[in-house]
Amino acid sequence: MKVYLSGEIHTDWRDQIVAGAVGLDVEFSAPVTDHAASDDCGVAILGAEPDKFWHDHKGAKLNAIRTRAAIDAADVVVVRFGEKYKQWNAAFDAGYAAAKGKALIVMHGADHQHALKEVDAAALAVCETPQQVVDMLRYVQNGTLPS
Repeated sequence: MKVYLSGEIHTDWRDQIVAGAVGLDVEFSAPVTDHAASDDCGVAILGAEPDKFWHDHKGAKLNAIRTRAAIDAADVVVVRFGEKYKQWNAAFDAGYAAAKGKALIVMHGADHQHALKEVDAAALAVCETPQQVVDMLRYVQNGTLPS
């Protein structure tokens, strides 16, 4: 099963899911989580831009190539909304995944329930912890429940 881990990049939630899924037949992919590399990829590859708008524009387009390819290849898309920052890109990824008919799992804390109600409504599952994602993947893959 191919699983794309989208969203918040400031905590180790991805590492927790990958570690918890050891033994499952799962292949994970993710966006570039090095914030500086993600922001600067366009100008690093295509050349400097004096205007910050065009600097960001180049990077966003290169990152979109990576993100779209990964979501298109995924069987399951997990989108994490963190506590500290507004992740507009995560909401975009969730919408793209839903539009493509991907199995969507959304993860966020209770304090985001109202703000993300439309995103949650598009998901097949909504949870709060990486362990819940692991438990879902395990159940989907081999029908076993947590002990």
